[in-house]
Amino acid sequence: MAQLSDDCFAFGGSLLGIDAARAMIFERVVPVAGVERVLLRQSLGRTLAEDIAAPINVPGYDNSAVDGYAARFDDLDPARPTNLRCVDRIAAGHDPSGALAPGIAARIFTGALLPEGADVVIMQEDCERDGEHVTIRPGIKRGANTRRAGEDVAHGSIALTAGRRLGPADLGLLAALGFVEVPVRRKLTVALISTGDEVREPGEPLRRGQIHDANRYILAGLLERLGVDVSDRGIVRDDPAKLNDALQRAAAESDLIITSGGVSTGEEDHVRTAIANHGSLYFWRLAIKPGRPVAMGQIGATPLAGLPGNPVAALLTFALVARPMIEALGAATPHVAKRFRVVSDFAYKKKTGRREYVRASLEGNKARRYHKEGAGMLTSLTETDGLVELPEEITRLEPGAAVDFLPYSELI
Repeated sequence: MAQLSDDCFAFGGSLLGIDAARAMIFERVVPVAGVERVLLRQSLGRTLAEDIAAPINVPGYDNSAVDGYAARFDDLDPARPTNLRCVDRIAAGHDPSGALAPGIAARIFTGALLPEGADVVIMQEDCERDGEHVTIRPGIKRGANTRRAGEDVAHGSIALTAGRRLGPADLGLLAALGFVEVPVRRKLTVALISTGDEVREPGEPLRRGQIHDANRYILAGLLERLGVDVSDRGIVRDDPAKLNDALQRAAAESDLIITSGGVSTGEEDHVRTAIANHGSLYFWRLAIKPGRPVAMGQIGATPLAGLPGNPVAALLTFALVARPMIEALGAATPHVAKRFRVVSDFAYKKKTGRREYVRASLEGNKARRYHKEGAGMLTSLTETDGLVELPEEITRLEPGAAVDFLPYSELI
């Protein structure tokens, strides 16, 4: 199990800024132990445990980037067509018949080994072949259409650094370097719990005042994208004893607990109290909208992220709080979401000192605000492209103002 530091954040009436909360997460959450070697095919989404030094050059030899003719640059006339005798045909995977002598060209194909002496390849479209001779148009530069050994990755250089979450391109690079297995951090196990007397499983009949559990499905999908093992603990009713028991069992069997609902100040919001009673509470209110009631703490030695019950707030706080906790636990390089500058087509007022996220669709470079409010509006997620981020110091936004836009793909 992971161990947070023992000192406690003294929470009170003030709200914690999201940047301070993020810094606290990476200061206090300690990576879990454990490294394993897995087959390259099984490493997608896993976190690289060690720097990878290139055991070979990529490419491993000087080769042609196009189909054409290999030549010596000094043989070419810079002002008029050059006629050379063509004596060889070199296909990918085959050796040249020998070095390229002055005044000689060689027919060559993409990926084929450059013959010794050749330092330029002319595309076949820029050449005219007549029997054993080829005429080459002027204007080519030395080294054109060639790929030199090690120009992509040099032997001995660091190809990938520890902490990187491996994507498809990374697997391709590792394959090109000849790796069959790679060292990765062990998979995290994340316990996922929904809370609330009103919450029911999809498919169950609903009585008046009850809802189907959307949050657990949203959060499970987000977790699976991050390559963790999800331990689905279902729905726990608003009963302090049952919640305490569920949290302590999850703490004993998981690396991280994520709950949904029950972190506000209502009489039936028991998650925050359970954290305080059975562990440590580091923060539980952030200066953001939506998603102000969100908790970070631990049960025993196991970290916990207590997310709000409204779906929009749950998704946003997962991105801002739970995802960084997962990255810290897995010793992964922290993800920094890219913002894109767009133009707002809406007016907006907000309080100072609070960062707000407005659901919006993009039309060209204009951000159009979703037509309905409310952190419980699931369609505001399915029918928009991302979030307009309004910093703490802004209190009023006018149409035509430049704003930062975060696509959902950058958050989750």
